[in-house]
Amino acid sequence: MTIEEKNDMQLIPPHGGTLVNRQVVGEQAEALREEAKSLPNLVINSRQLSDAHMIVQGAFSPLTGFMGHEDYTSVVKDMRLANGQSWPLPVTLAVDSHQASDLKEGKQIALAQADGEIVGILSLDGKFRREREEEAQAVYRTTDSQHPGVANLYQDGDVVLSGKVTLFQERPALENGIEAHYRTPAQTREAISKLGWSTVVGFQTLNPVHRSHEYIQKCALEAVDGLMLHPLVWKTKGDDIPASVRMRCYEALLENYYAPGRVLLSVLPAFMRYAGPREAIFHALVRKNYGCTHFIVGRDHAGVGNYYGPYDAQHIFKEFETGSIGITPLFFENSFFCKRCEGMATEKTCPHGIGDRVSLSATQVRAMLAKGEMPPVEFTRPEVAKVLMESIAAN
Repeated sequence: MTIEEKNDMQLIPPHGGTLVNRQVVGEQAEALREEAKSLPNLVINSRQLSDAHMIVQGAFSPLTGFMGHEDYTSVVKDMRLANGQSWPLPVTLAVDSHQASDLKEGKQIALAQADGEIVGILSLDGKFRREREEEAQAVYRTTDSQHPGVANLYQDGDVVLSGKVTLFQERPALENGIEAHYRTPAQTREAISKLGWSTVVGFQTLNPVHRSHEYIQKCALEAVDGLMLHPLVWKTKGDDIPASVRMRCYEALLENYYAPGRVLLSVLPAFMRYAGPREAIFHALVRKNYGCTHFIVGRDHAGVGNYYGPYDAQHIFKEFETGSIGITPLFFENSFFCKRCEGMATEKTCPHGIGDRVSLSATQVRAMLAKGEMPPVEFTRPEVAKVLMESIAAN
Protein backbone atom coordinates (compact mmCIF):
# COMPACT_ATOMS: atom_id res chain seq x y z
CA MET A 1 0.00 0.00 0.00
CA THR A 2 1.39 3.39 -0.96
CA ILE A 3 1.53 6.40 1.37
CA GLU A 4 -1.14 8.06 -0.77
CA GLU A 5 -3.44 5.05 -0.42
CA LYS A 6 -2.91 5.04 3.36
CA ASN A 7 -3.81 8.71 3.59
CA ASP A 8 -6.98 8.10 1.57
CA MET A 9 -8.23 5.36 3.92
CA GLN A 10 -11.45 6.11 5.71
CA LEU A 11 -11.55 4.98 9.32
CA ILE A 12 -14.77 3.76 10.89
CA PRO A 13 -16.93 6.74 11.93
CA PRO A 14 -17.24 7.32 15.68
CA HIS A 15 -20.58 6.55 17.30
CA GLY A 16 -22.98 9.30 16.30
CA GLY A 17 -20.75 10.35 13.40
CA THR A 18 -18.58 12.97 15.15
CA LEU A 19 -15.71 12.48 17.59
CA VAL A 20 -16.41 14.72 20.58
CA ASN A 21 -13.56 16.95 21.79
CA ARG A 22 -14.19 19.15 24.82
CA GLN A 23 -10.60 19.22 26.05
CA VAL A 24 -9.04 22.70 26.18
CA VAL A 25 -5.30 23.29 26.21
CA GLY A 26 -2.76 26.11 26.21
CA GLU A 27 -3.91 29.69 26.71
CA GLN A 28 -7.56 28.69 26.52
CA ALA A 29 -7.04 26.22 29.35
CA GLU A 30 -5.28 28.81 31.49
CA ALA A 31 -8.07 31.33 30.93
CA LEU A 32 -10.72 28.76 31.85
CA ARG A 33 -8.74 27.70 34.91
CA GLU A 34 -8.73 31.31 36.15
CA GLU A 35 -12.46 31.64 35.47
CA ALA A 36 -13.15 28.44 37.40
CA LYS A 37 -11.62 29.90 40.58
CA SER A 38 -14.63 32.20 40.96
CA LEU A 39 -17.25 29.48 40.42
CA PRO A 40 -19.05 27.25 42.92
CA ASN A 41 -16.87 24.23 43.58
CA LEU A 42 -17.92 20.57 43.37
CA VAL A 43 -15.53 17.77 44.38
CA ILE A 44 -16.06 14.69 42.23
CA ASN A 45 -14.93 11.16 43.00
CA SER A 46 -12.48 9.04 41.03
CA ARG A 47 -15.17 7.32 38.93
CA GLN A 48 -16.81 10.62 38.02
CA LEU A 49 -13.42 12.07 37.05
CA SER A 50 -12.78 9.06 34.83
CA ASP A 51 -16.13 9.54 33.09
CA ALA A 52 -15.39 13.25 32.62
CA HIS A 53 -12.12 12.42 30.87
CA MET A 54 -13.81 9.82 28.70
CA ILE A 55 -16.48 12.34 27.69
CA VAL A 56 -14.20 15.24 26.80
CA GLN A 57 -11.73 13.21 24.76
CA GLY A 58 -14.48 11.55 22.72
CA ALA A 59 -14.32 7.99 24.07
CA PHE A 60 -18.01 8.28 25.00
CA SER A 61 -19.08 9.98 21.74
CA PRO A 62 -21.76 11.14 21.08
CA LEU A 63 -22.04 12.24 24.74
CA THR A 64 -20.85 15.79 25.37
CA GLY A 65 -21.59 15.77 29.08
CA PHE A 66 -23.29 13.93 31.91
CA MET A 67 -26.73 12.64 30.93
CA GLY A 68 -29.94 14.57 31.42
CA HIS A 69 -33.20 13.03 32.56
CA GLU A 70 -34.53 12.07 29.11
CA ASP A 71 -31.34 10.31 28.03
CA TYR A 72 -30.92 8.67 31.42
CA THR A 73 -34.47 7.30 31.47
CA SER A 74 -34.26 6.03 27.90
CA VAL A 75 -30.89 4.36 28.47
CA VAL A 76 -31.95 2.59 31.65
CA LYS A 77 -35.20 1.39 30.09
CA ASP A 78 -34.31 0.75 26.43
CA MET A 79 -30.48 0.93 26.10
CA ARG A 80 -30.84 3.91 23.78
CA LEU A 81 -30.40 7.65 24.05
CA ALA A 82 -33.51 9.78 23.76
CA ASN A 83 -32.73 10.33 20.04
CA GLY A 84 -32.74 6.56 19.43
CA GLN A 85 -29.00 5.97 19.22
CA SER A 86 -27.79 2.77 20.86
CA TRP A 87 -26.23 3.37 24.29
CA PRO A 88 -26.45 0.73 27.05
CA LEU A 89 -25.19 2.38 30.26
CA PRO A 90 -26.08 5.58 32.11
CA VAL A 91 -23.22 8.07 32.46
CA THR A 92 -24.21 10.30 35.35
CA LEU A 93 -22.87 12.74 37.90
CA ALA A 94 -24.67 12.07 41.19
CA VAL A 95 -24.37 14.13 44.38
CA ASP A 96 -26.21 14.21 47.68
CA SER A 97 -29.23 16.45 48.23
CA HIS A 98 -27.32 18.99 50.32
CA GLN A 99 -24.72 19.54 47.60
CA ALA A 100 -27.38 19.75 44.91
CA SER A 101 -29.43 22.39 46.73
CA ASP A 102 -26.59 24.93 46.47
CA LEU A 103 -26.10 24.46 42.70
CA LYS A 104 -28.19 26.53 40.31
CA GLU A 105 -29.34 25.34 36.90
CA GLY A 106 -28.08 27.47 34.05
CA LYS A 107 -24.85 28.24 35.91
CA GLN A 108 -21.31 26.91 35.59
CA ILE A 109 -19.69 24.79 38.30
CA ALA A 110 -15.99 24.16 38.86
CA LEU A 111 -15.15 20.46 39.07
CA ALA A 112 -12.39 19.53 41.50
CA GLN A 113 -10.69 16.24 42.26
CA ALA A 114 -10.21 14.92 45.80
CA ASP A 115 -7.00 16.86 46.44
CA GLY A 116 -8.78 20.13 45.66
CA GLU A 117 -7.25 20.72 42.22
CA ILE A 118 -9.84 22.22 39.86
CA VAL A 119 -9.80 20.21 36.64
CA GLY A 120 -12.76 21.46 34.62
CA ILE A 121 -16.20 23.01 34.39
CA LEU A 122 -19.73 21.64 34.26
CA SER A 123 -22.40 23.77 32.57
CA LEU A 124 -25.32 22.70 34.75
CA ASP A 125 -28.51 22.41 32.73
CA GLY A 126 -30.58 20.11 34.92
CA LYS A 127 -31.06 18.21 38.18
CA PHE A 128 -33.21 15.15 38.77
CA ARG A 129 -33.68 12.31 41.23
CA ARG A 130 -33.26 8.67 40.32
CA GLU A 131 -34.47 5.42 41.80
CA ARG A 132 -31.23 3.56 42.46
CA GLU A 133 -32.73 0.11 42.98
CA GLU A 134 -34.66 0.42 39.72
CA GLU A 135 -31.47 1.42 37.91
CA ALA A 136 -29.53 -1.42 39.55
CA GLN A 137 -32.05 -4.05 38.46
CA ALA A 138 -32.21 -2.77 34.88
CA VAL A 139 -28.50 -2.20 34.36
CA TYR A 140 -26.88 -4.88 36.54
CA ARG A 141 -29.77 -7.39 36.67
CA THR A 142 -29.55 -7.37 40.47
CA THR A 143 -30.09 -5.11 43.48
CA ASP A 144 -27.53 -7.02 45.54
CA SER A 145 -25.12 -4.57 47.21
CA GLN A 146 -22.39 -7.26 47.04
CA HIS A 147 -22.20 -6.62 43.31
CA PRO A 148 -19.36 -4.05 42.91
CA GLY A 149 -21.23 -1.98 40.31
CA VAL A 150 -24.39 -1.92 42.44
CA ALA A 151 -22.30 -1.03 45.50
CA ASN A 152 -20.89 1.99 43.66
CA LEU A 153 -24.38 3.03 42.60
CA TYR A 154 -25.70 2.84 46.17
CA GLN A 155 -22.75 4.87 47.49
CA ASP A 156 -23.49 7.73 45.09
CA GLY A 157 -25.91 10.53 45.91
CA ASP A 158 -29.54 10.42 44.83
CA VAL A 159 -29.56 13.69 42.85
CA VAL A 160 -28.14 13.62 39.33
CA LEU A 161 -26.59 16.69 37.70
CA SER A 162 -26.60 17.00 33.93
CA GLY A 163 -24.74 19.23 31.51
CA LYS A 164 -21.80 19.61 29.18
CA VAL A 165 -18.31 19.09 30.56
CA THR A 166 -15.07 20.87 29.65
CA LEU A 167 -11.71 19.84 31.13
CA PHE A 168 -8.43 21.69 31.25
CA GLN A 169 -6.59 18.86 33.02
CA GLU A 170 -4.77 17.51 29.99
CA ARG A 171 -4.81 13.83 30.89
CA PRO A 172 -5.81 11.64 33.84
CA ALA A 173 -3.19 10.74 36.43
CA LEU A 174 -1.97 7.20 35.71
CA GLU A 175 0.43 4.80 37.41
CA ASN A 176 4.11 4.97 36.47
CA GLY A 177 4.89 2.88 33.41
CA ILE A 178 1.52 3.50 31.80
CA GLU A 179 1.83 7.01 30.41
CA ALA A 180 3.77 5.90 27.32
CA HIS A 181 0.76 3.92 26.16
CA TYR A 182 -1.86 6.60 26.82
CA ARG A 183 -3.66 7.80 23.68
CA THR A 184 -6.93 9.63 23.14
CA PRO A 185 -9.38 8.29 20.54
CA ALA A 186 -8.07 10.87 18.07
CA GLN A 187 -4.52 9.65 18.68
CA THR A 188 -5.37 5.95 18.30
CA ARG A 189 -7.15 6.78 15.05
CA GLU A 190 -4.06 8.60 13.84
CA ALA A 191 -1.87 5.62 14.84
CA ILE A 192 -4.18 3.18 13.03
CA SER A 193 -4.07 5.31 9.91
CA LYS A 194 -0.26 5.46 9.98
CA LEU A 195 -0.10 1.68 10.37
CA GLY A 196 -2.24 1.36 7.25
CA TRP A 197 -4.91 -0.79 8.88
CA SER A 198 -8.42 -0.68 7.46
CA THR A 199 -9.80 -3.30 9.88
CA VAL A 200 -8.90 -3.37 13.57
CA VAL A 201 -10.10 -5.71 16.31
CA GLY A 202 -10.27 -4.39 19.86
CA PHE A 203 -9.64 -6.49 22.94
CA GLN A 204 -10.82 -5.39 26.39
CA THR A 205 -8.95 -6.71 29.40
CA LEU A 206 -8.18 -5.91 33.02
CA ASN A 207 -5.96 -8.98 33.52
CA PRO A 208 -2.62 -10.16 32.15
CA VAL A 209 -3.10 -11.95 28.84
CA HIS A 210 -2.93 -15.74 29.27
CA ARG A 211 -2.84 -18.41 26.58
CA SER A 212 -6.63 -18.45 26.10
CA HIS A 213 -6.67 -14.69 25.46
CA GLU A 214 -3.67 -14.97 23.16
CA TYR A 215 -5.41 -17.71 21.20
CA ILE A 216 -8.61 -15.77 20.52
CA GLN A 217 -6.67 -12.59 19.73
CA LYS A 218 -4.60 -14.41 17.13
CA CYS A 219 -7.67 -16.13 15.70
CA ALA A 220 -9.23 -12.68 15.27
CA LEU A 221 -6.00 -11.30 13.77
CA GLU A 222 -6.28 -13.82 10.93
CA ALA A 223 -9.38 -11.93 9.75
CA VAL A 224 -8.31 -8.29 10.26
CA ASP A 225 -5.29 -6.05 9.70
CA GLY A 226 -4.42 -5.30 13.30
CA LEU A 227 -5.22 -5.77 16.97
CA MET A 228 -5.68 -2.99 19.50
CA LEU A 229 -4.86 -4.44 22.89
CA HIS A 230 -6.79 -1.99 25.05
CA PRO A 231 -6.47 -2.74 28.78
CA LEU A 232 -8.59 -0.85 31.27
CA VAL A 233 -6.28 0.93 33.72
CA TRP A 234 -8.50 2.89 36.12
CA LYS A 235 -9.26 1.61 39.59
CA THR A 236 -10.74 -1.92 39.57
CA LYS A 237 -11.53 -4.43 42.33
CA GLY A 238 -9.10 -4.70 45.22
CA ASP A 239 -7.85 -8.16 44.21
CA ASP A 240 -7.10 -7.18 40.60
CA ILE A 241 -3.47 -6.99 39.46
CA PRO A 242 -2.12 -3.40 39.39
CA ALA A 243 -2.17 -1.78 35.98
CA SER A 244 1.58 -1.07 35.98
CA VAL A 245 2.30 -4.80 36.47
CA ARG A 246 -0.16 -5.75 33.75
CA MET A 247 1.52 -3.35 31.33
CA ARG A 248 4.87 -5.09 31.84
CA CYS A 249 3.14 -8.40 31.14
CA TYR A 250 1.63 -7.08 27.90
CA GLU A 251 4.96 -5.65 26.78
CA ALA A 252 6.76 -8.97 27.43
CA LEU A 253 4.10 -10.93 25.57
CA LEU A 254 4.01 -8.66 22.53
CA GLU A 255 7.79 -8.55 22.28
CA ASN A 256 8.10 -12.34 22.15
CA TYR A 257 4.93 -13.79 20.65
CA TYR A 258 3.22 -11.32 18.28
CA ALA A 259 4.18 -10.26 14.78
CA PRO A 260 5.72 -6.77 14.64
CA GLY A 261 3.46 -4.03 13.32
CA ARG A 262 0.26 -5.95 14.01
CA VAL A 263 -0.60 -4.84 17.56
CA LEU A 264 -1.27 -1.41 19.00
CA LEU A 265 -1.00 -1.38 22.81
CA SER A 266 -2.95 1.52 24.25
CA VAL A 267 -4.65 2.06 27.61
CA LEU A 268 -8.25 2.90 28.46
CA PRO A 269 -8.48 5.14 31.56
CA ALA A 270 -12.05 4.08 32.36
CA PHE A 271 -13.37 2.26 35.41
CA MET A 272 -14.98 -1.15 35.37
CA ARG A 273 -18.71 -1.22 36.00
CA TYR A 274 -19.07 -5.02 35.98
CA ALA A 275 -22.38 -4.66 34.16
CA GLY A 276 -21.96 -7.86 32.17
CA PRO A 277 -24.03 -7.89 28.96
CA ARG A 278 -24.75 -4.16 28.88
CA GLU A 279 -21.09 -3.40 29.46
CA ALA A 280 -20.12 -5.65 26.55
CA ILE A 281 -22.12 -3.36 24.23
CA PHE A 282 -20.63 -0.33 25.99
CA HIS A 283 -17.07 -1.62 25.54
CA ALA A 284 -17.74 -2.26 21.86
CA LEU A 285 -19.06 1.27 21.25
CA VAL A 286 -16.13 2.83 23.10
CA ARG A 287 -13.65 0.83 20.99
CA LYS A 288 -15.51 1.97 17.87
CA ASN A 289 -14.77 5.54 18.97
CA TYR A 290 -11.10 4.60 19.28
CA GLY A 291 -11.13 3.37 15.67
CA CYS A 292 -11.86 -0.36 15.94
CA THR A 293 -14.01 -2.04 13.30
CA HIS A 294 -14.33 -5.33 15.23
CA PHE A 295 -14.53 -6.23 18.91
CA ILE A 296 -13.83 -9.52 20.70
CA VAL A 297 -16.54 -10.73 23.06
CA GLY A 298 -15.52 -13.80 25.02
CA ARG A 299 -16.97 -15.81 27.83
CA ASP A 300 -18.50 -13.84 30.73
CA HIS A 301 -17.41 -10.48 29.34
CA ALA A 302 -17.46 -7.78 32.08
CA GLY A 303 -18.99 -10.29 34.46
CA VAL A 304 -18.46 -10.76 38.17
CA GLY A 305 -19.53 -13.53 40.53
CA ASN A 306 -22.55 -15.50 39.33
CA TYR A 307 -24.74 -12.58 38.32
CA TYR A 308 -24.69 -13.35 34.58
CA GLY A 309 -24.79 -16.43 32.39
CA PRO A 310 -21.46 -17.41 30.77
CA TYR A 311 -22.49 -16.19 27.31
CA ASP A 312 -25.09 -13.54 28.15
CA ALA A 313 -22.68 -10.86 26.93
CA GLN A 314 -22.78 -12.42 23.47
CA HIS A 315 -26.54 -12.95 23.41
CA ILE A 316 -27.31 -9.28 24.11
CA PHE A 317 -25.90 -8.20 20.74
CA LYS A 318 -28.93 -9.87 19.14
CA GLU A 319 -31.17 -7.27 20.81
CA PHE A 320 -29.77 -4.53 18.56
CA GLU A 321 -30.70 -4.21 14.92
CA THR A 322 -27.94 -4.55 12.34
CA GLY A 323 -26.02 -1.31 11.97
CA SER A 324 -27.23 0.38 15.16
CA ILE A 325 -23.93 -0.39 16.88
CA GLY A 326 -21.73 -0.03 13.82
CA ILE A 327 -18.93 -2.33 15.00
CA THR A 328 -18.69 -6.05 14.29
CA PRO A 329 -18.62 -8.30 17.37
CA LEU A 330 -16.51 -11.46 17.20
CA PHE A 331 -17.77 -14.18 19.53
CA PHE A 332 -15.47 -16.82 20.99
CA GLU A 333 -16.04 -19.92 23.08
CA ASN A 334 -14.06 -20.59 26.24
CA SER A 335 -10.63 -21.82 25.10
CA PHE A 336 -8.08 -24.08 26.77
CA PHE A 337 -4.90 -26.05 26.11
CA CYS A 338 -5.58 -29.70 25.22
CA LYS A 339 -2.73 -32.09 25.94
CA ARG A 340 -3.94 -34.62 23.38
CA CYS A 341 -4.51 -32.01 20.68
CA GLU A 342 -1.16 -30.49 21.72
CA GLY A 343 -2.48 -26.98 21.32
CA MET A 344 -5.14 -24.42 22.12
CA ALA A 345 -8.74 -25.38 21.36
CA THR A 346 -12.41 -24.85 22.25
CA GLU A 347 -15.46 -27.08 22.55
CA LYS A 348 -16.00 -26.48 18.83
CA THR A 349 -12.65 -27.94 17.84
CA CYS A 350 -11.56 -30.38 20.57
CA PRO A 351 -13.17 -33.82 21.08
CA HIS A 352 -11.29 -34.70 24.27
CA GLY A 353 -12.44 -34.67 27.87
CA ILE A 354 -11.83 -32.31 30.77
CA GLY A 355 -8.96 -34.46 32.05
CA ASP A 356 -6.91 -33.59 28.97
CA ARG A 357 -7.42 -29.86 29.33
CA VAL A 358 -5.23 -27.37 31.20
CA SER A 359 -7.53 -24.81 32.77
CA LEU A 360 -6.68 -22.85 35.91
CA SER A 361 -8.68 -20.30 37.87
CA ALA A 362 -7.27 -16.90 38.76
CA THR A 363 -7.27 -17.99 42.43
CA GLN A 364 -5.19 -21.06 41.62
CA VAL A 365 -2.70 -19.03 39.61
CA ARG A 366 -2.31 -16.43 42.38
CA ALA A 367 -1.69 -19.23 44.90
CA MET A 368 0.99 -20.77 42.67
CA LEU A 369 2.72 -17.43 42.14
CA ALA A 370 2.63 -16.66 45.86
CA LYS A 371 4.49 -19.93 46.52
CA GLY A 372 7.06 -19.12 43.86
CA GLU A 373 5.71 -21.78 41.53
CA MET A 374 5.70 -21.09 37.80
CA PRO A 375 2.27 -21.67 36.22
CA PRO A 376 2.39 -24.24 33.42
CA VAL A 377 3.36 -22.96 29.96
CA GLU A 378 0.05 -24.33 28.71
CA PHE A 379 -1.67 -21.63 30.78
CA THR A 380 0.61 -18.61 30.47
CA ARG A 381 3.83 -17.68 28.73
CA PRO A 382 6.91 -17.91 31.01
CA GLU A 383 7.85 -14.28 30.32
CA VAL A 384 4.46 -13.18 31.67
CA ALA A 385 4.67 -15.50 34.68
CA LYS A 386 8.13 -14.10 35.47
CA VAL A 387 6.78 -10.53 35.62
CA LEU A 388 3.95 -11.64 37.91
CA MET A 389 6.25 -13.59 40.22
CA GLU A 390 8.65 -10.65 40.52
CA SER A 391 5.73 -8.37 41.37
CA ILE A 392 4.47 -10.68 44.12
CA ALA A 393 7.99 -11.09 45.53
CA ALA A 394 8.44 -7.31 45.63
CA ASN A 395 5.29 -6.94 47.72
